[in-house]
Amino acid sequence: MAKIGYVRVSTIDQKTDRQEIALAELGIEKLFIEKVSGKNTERDQLKKMLDYVREGDILHIESISRLARSTRDLLSIVQKLQDKKVELFSLKENIDTSTPQGRFVLTLFGALSELERESTLERQLEGIAAAHLRGDKFGRPRIENPKDWDKITKLWKDGEITAVDAMSKLNMNRGTFYQKS
Repeated sequence: MAKIGYVRVSTIDQKTDRQEIALAELGIEKLFIEKVSGKNTERDQLKKMLDYVREGDILHIESISRLARSTRDLLSIVQKLQDKKVELFSLKENIDTSTPQGRFVLTLFGALSELERESTLERQLEGIAAAHLRGDKFGRPRIENPKDWDKITKLWKDGEITAVDAMSKLNMNRGTFYQKS
């Protein structure tokens, strides 16, 4: 019987420290970590973890939301674990699938997590629609060409000045200059 851990964050920029610290206190023997969206189950480390676990192992996760975002995906993963006789323990929700009550609560929490996610996305879309109605603009503001744009870019294109000189005369950074050229 081994203690296995699975840690996931949604983007490369996010940190896994909080989850790793929470699981480290449990004496995890093998830890699978990935930085990828949980929108589907086609995840490299998830697959490796599911291949790695053996009968009698316990999979520890910080929260069921780290394992799956939809109830269907969560229940599918849990079924794969159960087929291999691997138990699941979630720290945050204190769910242990070794008991019928734990499996029942897991199903409820999975459905509630999915509802919460969908409600959040719905509120986000409503907020964006309201902002559009108010006339709020999204994204970076559009930068107008400087008054000498045509004259200076012609000099640059004709090879009379360098791109660096053109950027300097137009007071533009490299990215903006090349984007507009």
